[in-house]
Amino acid sequence: MTTEPAAPAAPADRARTPLLALITQEAMDRDYQVAASRRGPEAHARPALRAGVVGVVAAFALLVTVAAVQTSANADVDQESRSALIGRIEARRASLADLRDSAAALREENLAAEDALRSLGSRYADVQADHANLGAVTGFEAVRGDGVRLTVDNSPYAAENELVRSTDLATIANALWSAGAEAISINGQRLTGTGAISTSGDAIEVNLVGVAPPYTILAIGDQGSLASRFVDTPSGLQFVAVANQFGFSWKMDKEDDLRLPAAPASMRKLRFVEQKKNPKVEGGGPP
Repeated sequence: MTTEPAAPAAPADRARTPLLALITQEAMDRDYQVAASRRGPEAHARPALRAGVVGVVAAFALLVTVAAVQTSANADVDQESRSALIGRIEARRASLADLRDSAAALREENLAAEDALRSLGSRYADVQADHANLGAVTGFEAVRGDGVRLTVDNSPYAAENELVRSTDLATIANALWSAGAEAISINGQRLTGTGAISTSGDAIEVNLVGVAPPYTILAIGDQGSLASRFVDTPSGLQFVAVANQFGFSWKMDKEDDLRLPAAPASMRKLRFVEQKKNPKVEGGGPP
């Protein structure tokens, strides 16, 4: 409930009204007018202000709700991302463990392969050594070493039946073998178990290759034994006797670092000999 301001006094009344009362009344009237003028617009603006406040509060509540929902959704997404990341980390760890196991297995296989390779290399070296030794003994491998050089020639006045024959060269070779020779060649032809010293017409052949005087026989072995034992062997004594009878010229010299070639490869093939098979071992082999 509001109190309306009093109406201004009429001119006649103002004349009769005491001065102090008139001043007081007019002052109060002005105060009421000012208060009324101020209260009037505010009274009309309050409903709009209240509506604005309600709208702001509603919008704020909506924002808070949306933020809460978004925060909850983000929290779920973060949790899922964290779980997925942990899963990937565990998968990578498992994969790394598998790779480490594979690497360890490969290292073991590599070590085993290296051991097998060393063993194979050792066996190969042994086979190569055996092959070289066998080739040197059989004459199908070139060799070098110290030994003796024996030179034989016909007498300058020898008749046709007094010439050096293939049998004389074979006697010399047998004497050298008996004296300890390990390899022998005649005029560059290596003697082998399948080779032969033969006569073809008036020519002498070694390994089916013709040779002519002077005949140079190289023998690798202990120089002292070859020189001293040559004439002590039965074949050596026989050759010395024939040489003295027909006037052969011959001499033996010690030589360092002799080089003897290998026999022709064509002589390696056996034409009639067959390897005996062991019935107890599949595929044959020596008994």
